[in-house]
Amino acid sequence: MLEFINNTKFRNYWMLTICALVLCCGCADDDDGTNADIVQFPRISAVNSSSSEQDGVAKAIVKLSWAYTQPVSVDYFIAELDETASAVSDEDFTPLSGNLVFAPGETQKEIEVAVVDDSVAEPDEQLRIVISNAILGEIISSTGIITILNDDEGFFVDNSGPDSPTEYPGLSLVWSDEFDSEEINGDNWTHEIGGSGWGNQELQYYTNNPANSFQAATDSNSYLIIEAREEQISSNQYTSARMITMDKQEFQYGRVDIRAKMPLGRGIWPALWMLGADFQEVGWPICGEIDIMELVGHQPSLIYGTAHYGNSPSDRDSKGSNSFLSGATYADQFHVYSIIWAENSIKWLRDGVQYHQLTPADITPYEWPFNSPSFFIFNVAVGGIWPGSPDETTTFPQRMIVDYIRVFQ
Repeated sequence: MLEFINNTKFRNYWMLTICALVLCCGCADDDDGTNADIVQFPRISAVNSSSSEQDGVAKAIVKLSWAYTQPVSVDYFIAELDETASAVSDEDFTPLSGNLVFAPGETQKEIEVAVVDDSVAEPDEQLRIVISNAILGEIISSTGIITILNDDEGFFVDNSGPDSPTEYPGLSLVWSDEFDSEEINGDNWTHEIGGSGWGNQELQYYTNNPANSFQAATDSNSYLIIEAREEQISSNQYTSARMITMDKQEFQYGRVDIRAKMPLGRGIWPALWMLGADFQEVGWPICGEIDIMELVGHQPSLIYGTAHYGNSPSDRDSKGSNSFLSGATYADQFHVYSIIWAENSIKWLRDGVQYHQLTPADITPYEWPFNSPSFFIFNVAVGGIWPGSPDETTTFPQRMIVDYIRVFQ
């Protein structure tokens, strides 16, 4: 064997063969006809795409820069964006992961992601595709944004349930919000922002994001929607909205009717209530608080009407009652939550039927703080001392849907 290898003629032939192979590999032509210095693989990109919600699927797209002669593969996963108000996994879309293989000659692959086609008029939502671990390819763009285009021109709501009159003997309608404009009326409402627990160890961050509070219309009606969502802002794991009429719409005495449908689930805490207009001057509870309606989501058939009063946060009291809905929940239909408020008297009603009344004699020895103007507050809290935290049975989003608020005097 050594003699054979050392044979000069064969050695020269073998060296020429190797040189030819090297030159062949080094002189491969690119598509543009120029000589490439090295053998190149196609470049792989996750690209941005958009799909209509009503299609029921969103398409994630991955592309090659050119067709290759061998199979090219890459791993992928579909997930939420790390941004507020993105599409929510298992709520707006079904997450998935896997491996894509481009057959020889292919330059584009599409992945169908199942999305929920609801009837809620809401902002467009986004998710992402992320690719990694390419074989016979070079990743140059690892993330693509998938936009779900909301195409709901209307808003489906089951409007069934009790309603209230538009007039009462001896009373005039002095203010109402029927929520029939395209946007929340800034002449009536202000959003409160923040996530400090709100004195009750609540878990949500209140926003003015249109994903948390918006108005929507059906063919026959219009509504205000306050939506609690499972999404993180800062250290808060949930978002929601809290809207007030302070310095805009404040009233002393009258009949208040609010027609609304409640959310439900452990840790969900919707409220329609009032605070004294002197809240910023004297503080709570001296200003007085009238809870027209509160509900804790693990008791969806029970609402509470309560008044809070006192001399200081450490010297205070409250009195209230509740109204039980037999065989149904307050999330099933709309109901009308009312107070009839007069000097030295407050009555609470559900669907026109009184279930609680309070007078100054009932709160002795505390002073009666309810003979001065108050403003309205609508909110959906998540967690807190009273309802506790959401658990594995709680689903999101949860929505309080308000048909109208009317004040008669």
